[in-house]
Amino acid sequence: MADRSAPSCHLRLEWVYGYRGHQCRNNLYYTAAKEIVYFVAGVGVVYSPREHRQKFYLGHQDDIISLALHPERVLVATGQVGKEPYICVWDSYTVQTVSVLKDVHTHGIACLAFDLDGQRLVSVGLDSKNTVCVWDWRKGKLLSMAPGHTDRIFDISWDLYQPNKLVSCGVKHIKFWSLCGNSLTPKRGVFGKTGDLQTILCLACARDEVTYSGALNGDIYVWKGINLVRTIQGAHAAGIFSMNACEEGFATGGRDGCVRLWDLNFKPITVIDLRETDQGYKGLSVRSVCWRGDHILVGTQDSEIFEIVVHERNKPFLIMQGHCEGELWALAVHPTKPLAMTGSDDRSVRIWSLIDHALIARCNMEEPIRCAAVSTDGIHLALGMKDGSFTVLRVRDMTEVVHIKDRKEAIHELKYSPDGNFLAVGSNDSSVDIYGVVQRYKKVGECIGSLSFITHMDWSSDSKYIQTNDGNGKRLFYRMPNGKEVTNKEELKGVQWASWTCVSGVEVNGIWPKYSDINDINSVDANFIGQVMVTADDYGIVKLFRYPCLRKGAKFKKYLGHSAHVTNVRWSHDHQWVVSIGGADHSVFQWKFVPDRKLKDSLHIAPQESLVDSNSDESDSDQSDVPELDSEIEQETQITYRRQVYKEDLPQLKEQCKEKRKSAASKRRERAPGNSIRLHFVHGYRGYDCRSNLFYTQTGEIVYHVAAVGVVYNRQQNTQRFYLGHDDDILCLAIHPLKDYVATGQVGRDSSIHIWDTETIKPLSVLKGYHQYGVCAVDFSADGKRLASVGIDDNHTIVLWDWKKGEKLSAVRGSKDKIFVVKINPYMPEKLITVGIKHLKFWRRAGGGLIGRKGCIGAMGRADTMMCAVYGWTEEMAFSGTSTGDVCIWRDVFLIKTVKAHDGPVFSMHALEKGFVTGGKDGVVALWDDTFERCLKTYAIKRAALAPGSKGLLLEDNPSIRAISLGHGHILVGTKNGEILEVDKSGPVTLLVQGHMEGEVWGLATHPHLPICATVSDDKTLRIWDLSPSHCMLAVRKLKKGGRCCCFSPDGKALAVGLNDGSFLIVNADTLEDLVSFQHRKDIISEIRFSPGAGKYLAVASCDNFVDIYNVMSSKRVGICKGASSYITHLDWDVRGKLLQVNTGAKEQLFFEAPRGKKQTIPTLEVEKIGWASWTSVLGSCCEGIWPIIGEVTDVTASCLTSDSKVLATGDDFGFVKLFRYPAKGKFGKFKRYVAHSTHVTNVRWTYDDSLLVTVGGADTSLMLWTYEVEGHRDSRQCDSEESDLDSEEDGGYDSDVTRENEINYTIKALSTNIRPMFGIKPHLQQKEPTLDERPPVSRALPQPEKLQTNNVGKKKRPIEDLILELVFGYRGKDCRNNVHYLNDGADVIYHTASIGILYNVATGSQSFYQEHNDDILCLTVNQHPKFTNIVATGQETQQICQLQLLLFMCGMQ
Repeated sequence: MADRSAPSCHLRLEWVYGYRGHQCRNNLYYTAAKEIVYFVAGVGVVYSPREHRQKFYLGHQDDIISLALHPERVLVATGQVGKEPYICVWDSYTVQTVSVLKDVHTHGIACLAFDLDGQRLVSVGLDSKNTVCVWDWRKGKLLSMAPGHTDRIFDISWDLYQPNKLVSCGVKHIKFWSLCGNSLTPKRGVFGKTGDLQTILCLACARDEVTYSGALNGDIYVWKGINLVRTIQGAHAAGIFSMNACEEGFATGGRDGCVRLWDLNFKPITVIDLRETDQGYKGLSVRSVCWRGDHILVGTQDSEIFEIVVHERNKPFLIMQGHCEGELWALAVHPTKPLAMTGSDDRSVRIWSLIDHALIARCNMEEPIRCAAVSTDGIHLALGMKDGSFTVLRVRDMTEVVHIKDRKEAIHELKYSPDGNFLAVGSNDSSVDIYGVVQRYKKVGECIGSLSFITHMDWSSDSKYIQTNDGNGKRLFYRMPNGKEVTNKEELKGVQWASWTCVSGVEVNGIWPKYSDINDINSVDANFIGQVMVTADDYGIVKLFRYPCLRKGAKFKKYLGHSAHVTNVRWSHDHQWVVSIGGADHSVFQWKFVPDRKLKDSLHIAPQESLVDSNSDESDSDQSDVPELDSEIEQETQITYRRQVYKEDLPQLKEQCKEKRKSAASKRRERAPGNSIRLHFVHGYRGYDCRSNLFYTQTGEIVYHVAAVGVVYNRQQNTQRFYLGHDDDILCLAIHPLKDYVATGQVGRDSSIHIWDTETIKPLSVLKGYHQYGVCAVDFSADGKRLASVGIDDNHTIVLWDWKKGEKLSAVRGSKDKIFVVKINPYMPEKLITVGIKHLKFWRRAGGGLIGRKGCIGAMGRADTMMCAVYGWTEEMAFSGTSTGDVCIWRDVFLIKTVKAHDGPVFSMHALEKGFVTGGKDGVVALWDDTFERCLKTYAIKRAALAPGSKGLLLEDNPSIRAISLGHGHILVGTKNGEILEVDKSGPVTLLVQGHMEGEVWGLATHPHLPICATVSDDKTLRIWDLSPSHCMLAVRKLKKGGRCCCFSPDGKALAVGLNDGSFLIVNADTLEDLVSFQHRKDIISEIRFSPGAGKYLAVASCDNFVDIYNVMSSKRVGICKGASSYITHLDWDVRGKLLQVNTGAKEQLFFEAPRGKKQTIPTLEVEKIGWASWTSVLGSCCEGIWPIIGEVTDVTASCLTSDSKVLATGDDFGFVKLFRYPAKGKFGKFKRYVAHSTHVTNVRWTYDDSLLVTVGGADTSLMLWTYEVEGHRDSRQCDSEESDLDSEEDGGYDSDVTRENEINYTIKALSTNIRPMFGIKPHLQQKEPTLDERPPVSRALPQPEKLQTNNVGKKKRPIEDLILELVFGYRGKDCRNNVHYLNDGADVIYHTASIGILYNVATGSQSFYQEHNDDILCLTVNQHPKFTNIVATGQETQQICQLQLLLFMCGMQ
């Protein structure tokens, strides 16, 4: 079998040739260590001119387009393009990430700038609004954001002499910003008459509010405040792209190829014209300048970097060169020397020395170059051109040998034969031409088998054959030199290939990712000796595979750096290096090949840290050689927590049913019942898909969760207290280090995490807004201040919170596959670890991001699915449990050993002071020493070990263990079967809590005269529960199939159970042994009922639309009720046992006579007179009111009437349990509502004496007991919800004023343009442009008579005076309240009207105004704190309705 593992050797980036000059500016600086920092493609480069050495920052995954240097000149900020671009702040010395800023910009980050003390960073996006953002970059926190301008912004800078001021410039504008609080306010620069309105490309700030800016026409504009005061004309002959301020003054660089130096007052010092120097050329354009001391760095449009020493300014030193604009496709390596040749659409061919890392020759051609090849003796270099010609040059002096044009379309591939006699030239005309080298390149053959353009070619070692690939992915063979196609495969059997650069063929099957296009992989090159090959693809990735690579989905190592297409890749002649070239990024990357043996010496070097793993063994076809997942884990990964409708959608859905509400609100409706219920006990524990969710609290109680309830269980008293703040399934739970607070995460559209106190059961903090669909893992830091959480969205987002403040600190996409556990390092709260499906990653916080590194498995083992993890006794040590039963021991990111711990997955792990405890699928709890060397003791969870005080029965021996916790001398164990057990250190096991296992619970029946109930579930068990204070499971029986319904006989001795295969049983209610069983149906039995009295008949309803009636005594079927058009949902007998009421899935209410089953039609009025033995139906006039307004979305699944027929309890698909008065006539009755179940409440039943309501929740597997509290006998509790679906329009309505105000809709006015347009810019912020009237009249006619010349230019006009607000009449009282206050001990009154805040002086009667709002103010408050006297906050309505602009202002100071 072919080896599909990744090769063990790897590549290390050694050199990058090029510099990004095109479309970027101001991206070249000296660092504090006198190194040069810049970027090319997706790589940040730090170059040391002294040592001629490069270091690389690889934290980006797409083109970098902006760069800023921190004032201390060690840290660098870079911004990239992309759909979700981010900013990295990194250290130029260690090239490690310090902070990541993300989640705000889209498209790309155009410019960046640090403020004077380096604490804040400003960024400008490439989105349509060119958004400006200010960051506290160390925390990764966004401080402020505002739309920048409607057109592109080219440069932004902090005013280094005034705090909180910024200047930005771009297409036809310059803006001066001030940052106040969290709001950025711009003022446009006024060009006035001093200069033309034009595009400003760069700027620099000076003292005294002076700003210098470089314009598109080569002038420098000088601004004072926001006004243009003078221009320095002709500073450059064309656009000024770059301006750099330093201690000595300013340097500017322009499109004219000149660099100018200016003193601090912008008086010229000197000009350096690079076009006139030795290295210069026509068309040289400067994109970036940096002046430090006597050195100047210059970056050009054509990817060169010059260093100029001021006193030898006519001899610039060229320190970096690269290809210019245009795609780069041609690459060839010299057969005997360490040289690489590249050719590009910029029409230049260049030769690079791989040893000196320098350009050694360059030659310009007439046409764009698309491919290159060097002859076997290294003398000739052939170049294929875009116009269909090819040229051969002598390598030593780049002189032309021949130029031949036989084709019209581009030449995409050419290669010399190994014997040096022939040159094969493949063109886009679908043919390969063969030329004789010795005959001065005379054409000697032609291969014409392809139907598409030729992409790749290889010669055989004996020069007798070539193979080709074309654009259709076809692989063809030809005999040489005549070019005849070889169709007989036998002929090719023993052929050895001299090189392998083809992308299709058996040998390279494994390089193709799933679902890839035939042209996704651009280039391949095999290293036969090292048995590896390298590929280049359209996604910017260079990959290393084994060669040959026969089987699909082979593993590889991948390397990032190129941004988009990697067009070509080749091994150097001695296989020491790999050279790759990037199409659009014009860059040439040189990678050092590190073979296996060298790897062993370099193991102590950690892999390059990056946001994207550049050294991953991942394969595109993930399932390739991962062992089969354990069945339990497989099941768990299939669970989807997505809901069709979430509880959060309720208000919206109700809003849509407005019409219904209006009509209902007009009718008088029955009050909600006076009595209520309170959650009393819950049977169940969520173990089947959760882990490590069970802990001892400080006081020795046990905290865990089931359904939407957080449970605190007191094992001495067998009582429970409940946290009911969640409204959907809780999926995870973590306990604070002090064991007093708990964090729980739930399912939801915008899912929340609640942190609550286990003593008071009150919430301390609720975290929302970052996780979609649900939260599957949480963990507190050792100091208890932070919380980490993982979502179940597609990227399994990881978020780090400061939970007390409710603030997100950092976030990152975790993994495509499910993550099971997150753990924060107890010694370093900045670090964490996550484990999941084929996933183990070590993360460290960097500002607003987290930087992950995969665990390095090395030769120790293979990537396994990890189920649990803990940190050990030092900050470097971590331990993880795998799905195969091993425990992996990690130091830093390296796997140092594995220990076999369990048979089957290790689901849970807990670190003790000295040692560890683990639990697995094998049902064994194991205690270990602190190095996992010795297993000190094991406990098997067996029925035989159950202690007498157990609250139930173990369903099976060795249940799968999902949670383990230690404390109070015991080990607490949670199992997959929903049991919580306490294991004594000496061995006995006590069962404390249990519930049903995975599968929906539907069947529920209460005993006719004992506090007992029975449940039956899809988990194939029938269980009997004691509802008295002992709260335990009395009996359990396994069934051959799951069941959906059950019912006690009227004497309580027999129990009927309907199963999912259409059969049903009657069992002895005490022993659960079979009495009788039947099967007449194939579909699920949905409801089963004994007739009242003696229980003579049994009605059995099934999902195939029938109700069968059996005579219990004779065990025969005596009747069939036909006529239902859908499956049967509910059944009730009348008191006489003669009539059946049936509900169906089509919402029909039908009546059948028993026992024959004849269908009856009974008028509504008569139905109400009939006495029913039970009422569990949901249809009919008596319970019309139980259907909610949004009845289409949610079904009422169950109901049950108290024996005094006063209160009807219902359960619905939203997880609500509701109480209605009975009969609930009229639509949309009022109710009391209770949340504890997560989604569907499948059944509800009152006990025989109505003291308890028992409810079961479908998928949440729980059985809940609620105590029934009669009016007057209860204290009001938090779970009492008096809501009805029509909350506001309760009977009696409102006072008319309140009603009117309630109906005012502020959105209409603000959003409709026809009442008053609110667009444009306030007059005092507008840029003053000459109006039509002010422009001088242009006319050949005679001047008009004096009288008519209204605005003659010659006349001195009086400037228009400003209007000043003097007095405002009015006060907004019609729809506002509490908006008048005294200030200054009653001397002043503050209030508002329209968009103005008014301060009225009582003594003088004068007013002063706050005028920063631009729409009606709706609210006002005064800060009462003595420290903040006279601070007022006002809120306005605005165009974005949600954005309430709260403006704080000091009264008396406008």
